[in-house]
Amino acid sequence: MSDFDKYISFENRIDISVLYDKMAQVKSEVKKVIVGQDQLIDMLLISILASGHSLIEGLPGVAKTLSAKLIAKTISSDFKRIQFTPDLMPSDVTGSSILDLKSNEFEFRKGPIFANIVLIDEINRAPAKTQAALFESMAEHQVSVDGNTYILPVPFIVFATQNPIEHEGTYRLPEAQLDRFLFKINVNYPELEQELEILKEHHAQKASNKEDQVNSVVSAEEIFSFQRLIKSIFVHEELLSYIAQVIIKTRTNPSLTLGASPRASIALLESAKASAALSGRDFVTPEDIRRVASAVLGHRVMLTPEREMEGFTTSYVIDQIINTVEIPR
Repeated sequence: MSDFDKYISFENRIDISVLYDKMAQVKSEVKKVIVGQDQLIDMLLISILASGHSLIEGLPGVAKTLSAKLIAKTISSDFKRIQFTPDLMPSDVTGSSILDLKSNEFEFRKGPIFANIVLIDEINRAPAKTQAALFESMAEHQVSVDGNTYILPVPFIVFATQNPIEHEGTYRLPEAQLDRFLFKINVNYPELEQELEILKEHHAQKASNKEDQVNSVVSAEEIFSFQRLIKSIFVHEELLSYIAQVIIKTRTNPSLTLGASPRASIALLESAKASAALSGRDFVTPEDIRRVASAVLGHRVMLTPEREMEGFTTSYVIDQIINTVEIPR
């Protein structure tokens, strides 16, 4: 029996019962409305616990925006939604200095980015200048306006959505900016049974407002304390080696022209810790790493043109790489 196997037979050494119970309540509230998107809900909660931002990509009508809104509603915090459009200016996001006629001085008026949870709808519809203003906020947790720096509140989480089939009037996010997202979550259509359940629930609710059913069950202060608790989750050295091997293989894989960076390995580590906590454990297992690998790495690597023409996806290549690395036993 390896040191790793001996460790996982132990009981939790860190009390994460409050975190686990609160996250279970959040999921329960969201599932009052959302049907068949369990993976999306779990990944968004993992990103919150890991203090990361998420890019949600999916076809219209698959509850991308609604899921993010409902999760935000379960948290007693400041929430803002911004609809990105081609004519959106950076000041529409960050805020601007306004001349106060009474004092004859400029006063900074905060924009919607000054919130705990910010939902960006159709992020790829805004021009590069506006996107750059957003990404400074995401990377540095601050806003720079007229030579002054303003610190954003904590916790600070961005959920962004985009549609993969519409390209007219959009501005593709550069790889360097995509790297600022902890996760890129691909949302698919529901299965037949889930589709039927959606119809039944919608019919049963008649004219009621679905969002009114969801209640706040956790505070922003609790979320911030959970994020700090995640740092204490145990990771065996064998699993650190496992993560490093996966990352190195993305850089040498013949199907990829761009491999994952050291930032990706840190993101994979922190996401695995959050996944463990969401499962009620204070230690990481190989399954936690495999669970989040595609969402962490898929948008951080690039396929070769040949593989792209053959219909390969980055998720498929990541899964291949994961399967070639020996799992610690």
